[in-house]
Amino acid sequence: MKELGFLTVILTFFVSFNVEAQEIAVLKYNGGGDWYANPTALPNLINFCNANIGTQINSKAQTVEVGDVNIFQYPFLHMTGHGNVFFSPEEADNLRTYLLSGGFLHIDDNFGMEPYLRKELIKVFPDKELEELGKDHPIFQNQFKFQEGLPKIHEHNGKRPQALGIFHEGRLVLLFTFESDLSDGWEDEAVHNDPKEVRLKALQMGANIITYVFKS
Repeated sequence: MKELGFLTVILTFFVSFNVEAQEIAVLKYNGGGDWYANPTALPNLINFCNANIGTQINSKAQTVEVGDVNIFQYPFLHMTGHGNVFFSPEEADNLRTYLLSGGFLHIDDNFGMEPYLRKELIKVFPDKELEELGKDHPIFQNQFKFQEGLPKIHEHNGKRPQALGIFHEGRLVLLFTFESDLSDGWEDEAVHNDPKEVRLKALQMGANIITYVFKS
């Protein structure tokens, strides 16, 4: 038990230290889902944030696997895709330790991920449930104002966008953006041919998420 306590202290320091480094990584998961979707999304979001909100995020987002200890190098992990997600018990334990030690995971459903993701999150946090964030949550108000909460970027089936979260000791450690397609809006303009105002709205909401992690 002492060894586990010492490891937690070390990992907490590791995550806190790397918040200053401002690094972001894409989370690679198993199960067959396209974890690699939207390859231009994070580079565009990083460039937008560095240019508009004073961050100094490394322009190249890395890739890290769920069960890899190297996730502790990155205070911000981004996960997306359309299909199946699977976490082994070891991967779920690693992700839980990361989140409880100060890390943050943003999951953006690219349409179709939600039913698979929910069953895997039970492995990570069997005692916690996703909660919908209210419109007054700081993540909607810190840099750019979203009075109605999470914006709708792409329409699929008429459902409203939802920002769902998992909290630990009052801190939002996991954000699941559902029925919004934020990261589609971060992609190069030619990918989806979104109007400029739609892309700007997506990038501004992404910047609010970045602000919550790196500047709160």
